[in-house]
Amino acid sequence: MTTERTAFKIPRDSNLNYLPFVYFLPEDMFYKLPTLYKIPRELGGIIHDESMIELIKSDQFLDDITDAIAMLILPHLGFGGKLNQFTGYSLVYFVACQTQLWVKLLEEVTGWGLNQLFKLKPTTTIHFFETDYIKNVMAQVAERGKNIEAIKNLLAVQREFPCDEDFEQVLSNVRIDFYRKWYHTRSKVGIMASLEEFLESDDGDYYSKVAVDPRNMAEVVASEDYCQRFKSMLSERDLKILELREDGYIFEEIAEKLGYKTHSAVVKRMQAIKEVFLEYEKKHK
Repeated sequence: MTTERTAFKIPRDSNLNYLPFVYFLPEDMFYKLPTLYKIPRELGGIIHDESMIELIKSDQFLDDITDAIAMLILPHLGFGGKLNQFTGYSLVYFVACQTQLWVKLLEEVTGWGLNQLFKLKPTTTIHFFETDYIKNVMAQVAERGKNIEAIKNLLAVQREFPCDEDFEQVLSNVRIDFYRKWYHTRSKVGIMASLEEFLESDDGDYYSKVAVDPRNMAEVVASEDYCQRFKSMLSERDLKILELREDGYIFEEIAEKLGYKTHSAVVKRMQAIKEVFLEYEKKHK
């Protein structure tokens, strides 16, 4: 005769509430988070290990699961970008980090919560969910969240009244879009967009990105004065690298023209140029 396990209450502020979401994370994300990847895939490994209980109680665990859930939910909120491209001042960042809400909605959508988790035998291995399934579920979770009046209002304010403090000072597409749509500082955006496209692709591969149409920079840079003052800060060699990139040359071709042994040296100089521009932009906002 088997005994049915009964539902039980765990304090709302207990980190144990987030354990079901730990097991819902995609495999590649799970193993990248320093606290979460230590958690065994069997409940018995937690129940009989005091160090695991202490780990789950820790602030580091809370930080990691908050970031993980926010990274999963952000793509479905309709703003683009990555979590680390927004600051804590951003309302979209604030919404993405409403961990308790997303845990509750995950259980509503899938039934996967603490009660279901603790019905498993301690020796049961909890396998990873399929990536496509996770994305589909997170889209449904986000949709429910966006229909909550308070969340709807916060996201509406973010869309209507964005500001520079919402974004980290990095050359991200989401920040460039903000400048284009809100401040219309096309001269700044032109340089940022060009440097961004010249330096990296979506997957961060600095070495395979070929140059964009050289007309792109001329099209978006409205203020020649702003552009020329920035370029005057560069060394003769760095200015030549930037101009060759504007003209459509790829890293290997620039390295050959300027006598570098490898194209990785050109990539490093382009990264240095980006840092010069960030400092220039801070002084000329």
